[in-house]
Amino acid sequence: MIGMLRGKVWEIQGERLVMDVQGTGYLLTVPYGLLAKAHPGQELVVYTHVVMREDDLSLYGFSSFEEKQLFLQMLGVSGIGPKAAISLLSTFGAVQIESAIASENLNLLTKVPGIGKKTAQRLILELKERFRGRGSVPVGGSSYSEPPAVIHSEVVETLLALGFGLDEAKQALNQVQTDGGELTTEEQVKKALRLLAPIN
Repeated sequence: MIGMLRGKVWEIQGERLVMDVQGTGYLLTVPYGLLAKAHPGQELVVYTHVVMREDDLSLYGFSSFEEKQLFLQMLGVSGIGPKAAISLLSTFGAVQIESAIASENLNLLTKVPGIGKKTAQRLILELKERFRGRGSVPVGGSSYSEPPAVIHSEVVETLLALGFGLDEAKQALNQVQTDGGELTTEEQVKKALRLLAPIN
């Protein structure tokens, strides 16, 4: 079983990327946050999981071991397949998913395409005990003292959903705000993304 790959991004194909590992190309389905940061030639370490079915053999990749573990936990819930689990991670990211499950936030979970009310309820029922106490704490459990307005900023939440870390998201937001000017949330996100994932 393939648990991890280290190599270079060869190319990006729609919602998947090809990694060159010592001359072998691995096609991986990954969350959007990882895809958005990847570019050809980039060195990557990706945690992987193979899904084997009668008519399909697919490889899924994740930017952290914790993200992979959440993916596997969601696969253990009845009605959640690999596509739905990746869709959840692509839409909100691990931090927000765990928070939504812990706080039983049906409205947030059902915003994901393909996740209906019953599926969201099963996620909450089967996983909420595992994430108890994580409703407002980022993965890793690090403490911080910034005002709640910054922590819960829509810009930071959007960047977290795209797979960026809390620290880098806050640093990018601080830089955007330091540049001055009255910007909408969308404009701030775009500027932050240019700082975090510059196009080469």
